[in-house]
Amino acid sequence: MSTTRRTRQLAASAAAAALGVTALAGCGGFDDQSAGSGGTKGSGSKTVTLVSHDSFNASEDVLKEFTEETGYTVKVLKSGDAGVALNQEILTKGSPRGDVFFGVDNTLLSRALDSGLFTPYEAKGIDRVAADTRLDADKHRVTPIDTGDICVNYDKKYFADKKLAPPQSFDDLAKPAYKNLLVTENAGTSSPGLGFLLGTVATYGEKGYQDYWKKLKSNGVKVVDGWEQAYNEEFSGSAGGKKAEADRPLVVSYASSPPVEVLYAKPQPAEAPTGVATGTCFRQIEFAGLLNGAKNEAGGKALLDFLISKKFQEDMPLNMFVNPVTKDAELPELFTKFGATVDRPTTVAPDLIAKNREQWVQSWSSLVVK
Repeated sequence: MSTTRRTRQLAASAAAAALGVTALAGCGGFDDQSAGSGGTKGSGSKTVTLVSHDSFNASEDVLKEFTEETGYTVKVLKSGDAGVALNQEILTKGSPRGDVFFGVDNTLLSRALDSGLFTPYEAKGIDRVAADTRLDADKHRVTPIDTGDICVNYDKKYFADKKLAPPQSFDDLAKPAYKNLLVTENAGTSSPGLGFLLGTVATYGEKGYQDYWKKLKSNGVKVVDGWEQAYNEEFSGSAGGKKAEADRPLVVSYASSPPVEVLYAKPQPAEAPTGVATGTCFRQIEFAGLLNGAKNEAGGKALLDFLISKKFQEDMPLNMFVNPVTKDAELPELFTKFGATVDRPTTVAPDLIAKNREQWVQSWSSLVVK
């Protein structure tokens, strides 16, 4: 699972499990499809197809505005988890299922670029995008769209009741005071799990991260397959999911998880019930690119321009629970009031991730899972 992608599942789970909120689909200029291709109408088509992971979402009026401005209607082809969606596009390289791919992040970026998946295009307004997110600035094969931080979240009530300060750093998590409290996702099967692993690599180095994970294992870290199980079934601070046996007050999730807990609570609380250990964060950056062989190249370029427009960038936080990348976009009050500010997230260069990802995951698995 991507960035991703990531707290967006929290939104869906909290809404479905606790509040009965349903996702936007098939409204206005937004044609949400699970199969088919938007390129069948040829180069003169007024439909532009965005291929994405399952978490793409946008407000009806925003996509309607794109249609009014350009004449193009957006068809969204959702293809499961971000990794699965990327694999499908690589397999159909040169004869893509759509025109633009959205959702490849910095943990998989080198793989996408090395496969020749994208046609270079310098999106209009790219100068407004934060420079540190433009990881392919010299070739413009992808355009940064959003950022998100994978971080440990904590259950405020648990720590208040125990009169114990919540952890704030990777080092803290290995201390005896937090024994048997943390649940994380499998780095081999989960995007948040991989991001958390990469955060430890960035913090302790390619050799030191293994010693750190030995300490975490001795300190009772629990590993589950994915975010859904970790957050909704194991984490005591989650509002949704199975709560009867949720006994872990620390979970690997996202810096934007607390605002989601507030958004879907009825009534909304004055304070978020969960907090973020900001010293445990790994920065994810999501990109979009014009697919090589796109049948509606002009529409694809127009859509990339729109994805970094102020209108779309300000629409993202409460639809996909991610942060905008453009300097002029403002966050909604829900984010600024309840979200965590991560001033120093860890990062790992995409080429280093590409070179070592499999080795790091295998080493981690042998240390922690087996």
